[in-house]
Amino acid sequence: MKHSIGKLLVAAALGAGALGLAQAQDLKIGMVVPSSGPFASTGQQIMNGANLYLSEHGGMLGGRTAVLLEKDDTGISPAISKRQAQNLLIQDKVDLLAGFGLTPAAFAVAPLATEAKIPMIVLNAATSSITEKSPYIVRTSMTLPQVAAPMASWAAKNGIHSVYLLVADYGPGHDAAAQFKKTFTAAGGSIAGEINTPLTSPDFAPFLQKIKDAKPDAIFSFVPNGEQGVALAKGYKERGLDKSGIRLLATGDVVTEDVLGAMGDNALGMITSFHYSTAHDSPENKKFVAAYAKAYPNTRPNMVAVAAYDGMRLIDEVLKKDAGNVQGDAFVAAAKGMQWNSPRGPVKIDPQTRDIIQNVYIRKVEKVDGLLQNVEFDTIEAVKDPGKQ
Repeated sequence: MKHSIGKLLVAAALGAGALGLAQAQDLKIGMVVPSSGPFASTGQQIMNGANLYLSEHGGMLGGRTAVLLEKDDTGISPAISKRQAQNLLIQDKVDLLAGFGLTPAAFAVAPLATEAKIPMIVLNAATSSITEKSPYIVRTSMTLPQVAAPMASWAAKNGIHSVYLLVADYGPGHDAAAQFKKTFTAAGGSIAGEINTPLTSPDFAPFLQKIKDAKPDAIFSFVPNGEQGVALAKGYKERGLDKSGIRLLATGDVVTEDVLGAMGDNALGMITSFHYSTAHDSPENKKFVAAYAKAYPNTRPNMVAVAAYDGMRLIDEVLKKDAGNVQGDAFVAAAKGMQWNSPRGPVKIDPQTRDIIQNVYIRKVEKVDGLLQNVEFDTIEAVKDPGKQ
């Protein structure tokens, strides 16, 4: 069965490439995203960002009408992610794959992209090694080491000497913890302890009590964006860690704009490192936030929406550069080194790793005109993924 699927995948990819731009067929993009389940907000942000870019460009990418074919992988279900990608490749004959809300989905689909020689644009999943799983992967989101290292450097420079690590027990969490530890200890800091939390429905209370008893200067945390950040911030305040003088540091996943409202004042004062905030002060971001608010009035954009928006721009620019060619090797070659001004700031596709090079900002959650915002107060420019250095 595996052998026959492989043949069909290759045939589908070759067939799509052979049609060429001359026939002006629709550009089919298979979107593998979590549309249901606990990470549905991630899937929605991906689709919102991608559709917003298309709506601003007449539904066209590289001169071709683009069609997004959405398939729900429900979140952390690698078998479902793989099956949905197979269906998109074999039955729908898509030209590209995109989406991938979480790392297990990207890992599961990477071999299919390699076998079919089809571009795979990762719009969120953030484990460092993802781009190493297939030569056809290009990522427009981030990696956890990329945002964890600046947080560790900031902590070491700002009177924080001991940190307790609290991260989700899967690839991105492990990456974040390892990079923070490496950078922080190299700067003279010490790690007071480490806790890996369950990926689904964790009860943070006993973990936070253990940390409170250890009396570190701060916690460093990564949990998937969404409901877990709400629970973590609530537990931090309820257990009185703030009153004990234990600061809460995190990657920006914990305080994404679409969940800040649910976190409420529990989020105030949290220091995070990240590559995007809706409060980022640039013409590109002001335009993006205004357009998103008009298109999706009940939802604030987060970093996932920006990564998807930029993912569509990447596809658009590559096709313009290479006369509509979406064949895997040609697409990746054209994508390497591409750069533009994103709503998050200047970005570039690293020619060596196919990951994104971008600014990382140190931010503090503050109330601005009655609205909780991640207010940037420091910038580390042009950060590459340190996990690959």
